[in-house]
Amino acid sequence: MLKGKSALVTGSTSGIGLAIARAFAAQGANITLNGFGDAAAIEKLRSGIEQEFGVKAIYSGADMTKPDEIAAMVKTSEQTFGSLDVLMNNAGIQHVAPIEEFPIEKWNQIIAINLSAAFHTMRAAVPGMKARKWGRIISTASAHSLVASPFKAAYVTAKHGLAGLTKTVALEVATFGITCNCISPGYVWTPLVEKQIPDTMKARNMTADEVKRDVLLAAQPTKEFVTVDEVAGLAVYLCSDAARAITGANLSIDGGWTAA
Repeated sequence: MLKGKSALVTGSTSGIGLAIARAFAAQGANITLNGFGDAAAIEKLRSGIEQEFGVKAIYSGADMTKPDEIAAMVKTSEQTFGSLDVLMNNAGIQHVAPIEEFPIEKWNQIIAINLSAAFHTMRAAVPGMKARKWGRIISTASAHSLVASPFKAAYVTAKHGLAGLTKTVALEVATFGITCNCISPGYVWTPLVEKQIPDTMKARNMTADEVKRDVLLAAQPTKEFVTVDEVAGLAVYLCSDAARAITGANLSIDGGWTAA
């Protein structure tokens, strides 16, 4: 479905982003990976994608808090593959704390990575997509783009903003064969979710099992974590011709969380 096209997936060295990058590669897309991690481990991921799916894959270590590095990453993707056809904004971080204790530097970092980075990637990628009259822009939002939870001021703010940015850009590019959507997962078992458990334990005075049962999965009627492959499957669908009329949408994949 994506043979001959290229995709950039931010935050793709683990978790949801890696699953999406692999799913795009399985559809024939050349891939630009981005994220932090051990250099040898990242190279193993990159070369593994090439070998398994018969596509080309490159890695960019662009810091998603730095607009110049983000723009350079988009340019490198375009120059390497001849175009950037699919932009997947997935990079994200989290911090859990009461508002009066929320570190200012954490607020700034979360807004930069979870929201502003998507603005910078879109700004850089849209001109090429407009020129080619085709493009798919997808962002990983969250159920927290629709509802709030306590102790997550920066994350909830960023994800609400990402949903608004998605709608705005969708309207701007609607006549150019470009769609712009966001996916809003519920709790997916990823390193990001696992790392927030200790802070939530402290903030709520709970055990790890209580956090999983009474905080994370309490909101999801299915009482199951969403899987990374389920999120990746939705991202692949949004790249298909069958999804060409879906734009400006915020698609929930949250085990029924936001149905309540």
